[in-house]
Amino acid sequence: MLDRIQRFFQHALADPDASDDAAPTLELATAALLFEVARADYHLDDSELALLRDQLGRRFGLSSDALEELLQMAGEEAEQAVDHYQFVSLVKQHYGYAERCELVRMMWTLALADGEAHHLEEHRIRRLAELLHVSHSDFIRTKLQAQDAAPES
Repeated sequence: MLDRIQRFFQHALADPDASDDAAPTLELATAALLFEVARADYHLDDSELALLRDQLGRRFGLSSDALEELLQMAGEEAEQAVDHYQFVSLVKQHYGYAERCELVRMMWTLALADGEAHHLEEHRIRRLAELLHVSHSDFIRTKLQAQDAAPES
């Protein structure tokens, strides 16, 4: 599985304009980053998984089978990844600044899905936002947007 994912990324980095492989690779990179936030507090809540499915399904318009495969691959990759460079690189390459801010907002929404903002989740989002070159003011703005949209617990 890891070999398949690595080949997937190597091909996309070598030829980012290849339309057949760029979108699925970007989907996997996005899903892996979101999955990394969901598991940052060492507890993957059912509400977080449900929201992750919903976010990815809406973002990429995937069928339920494709969505489940993407979640499985993202979970495996997040568990095995040593760092986030390959994910962050693809996201920065294909997403504009506004899309990267939206991804950070999605991370915050996911972190708040279980009713608490755990400090490990906040730390992970902060690090990913820095790697994605999202400004601190936009990091805070997306956090506030997610808090305003979160159901009261």
